[in-house]
Amino acid sequence: METGHVNSGALTVAIALAAGLVSQTLAAHLRIPGIVLLLAAGAILGPDVLHIIEPRELGNALPALVGFAVAVILFEGGLNLNFRRLKRESVVIQRLITLGSLVTATGGAVAAHFIMGWEWRLAILFGTLVIVTGPTVITPLLRRIKVKRKLHVLLEAEGVLIDPVGAIVAVVALDLALRPSETLLMGMFDLVLRLGFGFAVGAVAGGLIALLLKPRHLIPEGLENIFTLSLVLALFHLCNLYVPESGIGAVTIAGLIVGNVRSHALDELREFKEQLTILLIALLFVLLAADVRFSEVQDLGVGGILTVVVLMFLVRPINVFLCTWRTDLKLRDKLFLSWIGPRGIVAAAVASFFATELSRAGLPGGGELRAMVFLVISITVFVQGMSGGMVAALLGVRLPKSSGYAILGANELALALAKVLRDGGKEVVLFDTSADRVRAAEQLELPIIYGNALEERTMLRAGLETYEGAIGLTPNEEVNLLYVTNAREDFKVARTYVALHRTLGMVTNKMVEENHSHVIFSSPLDLDLWSVRLRRGTGSVEQWRYTPSTAKDAPKDKDKDKEKEKAKEKAKGQGTEAEKESPTNKTEGVPTLGEANAGKKPEAPVNPFVRRNLYVGIALTRNGSVSPVDETTKPKAGDLAHFVVFTDQREEAEAKMRDAGWLPASE
Repeated sequence: METGHVNSGALTVAIALAAGLVSQTLAAHLRIPGIVLLLAAGAILGPDVLHIIEPRELGNALPALVGFAVAVILFEGGLNLNFRRLKRESVVIQRLITLGSLVTATGGAVAAHFIMGWEWRLAILFGTLVIVTGPTVITPLLRRIKVKRKLHVLLEAEGVLIDPVGAIVAVVALDLALRPSETLLMGMFDLVLRLGFGFAVGAVAGGLIALLLKPRHLIPEGLENIFTLSLVLALFHLCNLYVPESGIGAVTIAGLIVGNVRSHALDELREFKEQLTILLIALLFVLLAADVRFSEVQDLGVGGILTVVVLMFLVRPINVFLCTWRTDLKLRDKLFLSWIGPRGIVAAAVASFFATELSRAGLPGGGELRAMVFLVISITVFVQGMSGGMVAALLGVRLPKSSGYAILGANELALALAKVLRDGGKEVVLFDTSADRVRAAEQLELPIIYGNALEERTMLRAGLETYEGAIGLTPNEEVNLLYVTNAREDFKVARTYVALHRTLGMVTNKMVEENHSHVIFSSPLDLDLWSVRLRRGTGSVEQWRYTPSTAKDAPKDKDKDKEKEKAKEKAKGQGTEAEKESPTNKTEGVPTLGEANAGKKPEAPVNPFVRRNLYVGIALTRNGSVSPVDETTKPKAGDLAHFVVFTDQREEAEAKMRDAGWLPASE
């Protein structure tokens, strides 16, 4: 085995990888953007300080590593995009990718030319390099600061979809710079060809991969992840072989297609790609940062910082306000979008490629260009990443702590409850591992995560710590209890609810109470029965108003104490008479009639929310705030409640509900 000096290629990769993952771990504990520490680690370990990592030792292997990483990162980014959400925000997303790219490239070029004094060729190359934002920075940032869903979708989609567009625009600009004989028209044709070819081939390849993953036993169990990885890498490099730089668009679209076709392997595929992406980002940022010389960054001077300031405070806001013109976004939303625009790994990778190509062609400015891009990455990631949460809070676009409910299970009863909570203004998210149930939730436009909610990564993806309540609503009582236990202990969810199945009894009310949880719907139910009724249309979700003055089942409040006293006196009197009449008939161990009556438990009060086979109350609205019904819920006059009513026995159900004090909300 070869054991070279400290700067051998193999050791460089090993140390960079270890340093990158240590930096990511430390950043997670410090709750700061990981890229800040990755850039610092690369600079410290690189030739300018400790000289432990020397990227040049890798030779041609470095571009290969970069290509491998970019393919995986953008495929993983595409996996996490949802067609339905993209469709709802399609106008703004299309503008950000098209008009926004033009505004950013123009603004960046003008700033570099007039502030840095660069010639137009180099300034235009810089403008095209800073088009991209990137999911490597945006996605972790959004997971940490938890903004409104619309803003989350816009920023995540922009970060993923603008990367291939920006990278290809930059490469076409480089080709024009290296071959001045080519006309702008030829460059535009080249741009359309690369984007069109990549997107078309990526759509076909993505459909094929999704088709192969859908049957459960077509790809042997355990091989789905590496099988998909091999096809993605082949797609990336084959596209680049036939149409240079088209692979970046192909893998992005392929990921988008695969991520929106339900399959049994999709959840594990997302986890595998996410972990691989973290590993590759850690490796590449350390290597690429180590490849930048301090002297090149210092030579940029104050002009470099001013250029970044112009990009952040002038170009980005102009971009956002133009792209969101005449949309339903509020001013605070636009201001937040204007503030968030950090650059990531694709900008760094393409900048390093530019520096190499310009140097190879004997053209000046490659080192300065790369240094300027890394300065943009460093400042935008540090400033916007560190201040994103504070800005979101100041603008009022951050999701409030303890807002909404996270529901395990997407059966019909869970969907009914989620819809009521959502319509009442609560944030909701559901979890399920059934493709059919996920599809049913999406048709109702209910947010749902396809995955196992007992796994920490799934809970992290949902941002469970921001929800006020967690509800276990599957037919499996033990799973429900385990889910809410994890939610409360690991994510500090304040209020948890467990659905109990009337016919199972594996989890008791006492166990729920000892777990500091509540019984959803106030008592155990036949969950399967009510789900089937909703599915078949014999269960109707209706709104009723509580009017205790009409109740027949319960005594009036003012008479309760009197009735209790009468019952005690009657029991005592009966006991005395019985003992007098047969004083010698008392058998040992057998209570007398008086004793039996005195010790007899009173009948359980009528549950105002549940009649086992007729109706079940699922949510109560009081003073404009809606919440799930549990065993502690006590209706007050004027409260509105949503019930699921068995329509095959509507007359009896309505009669019982009226007896309990409920009237239709329309009356």
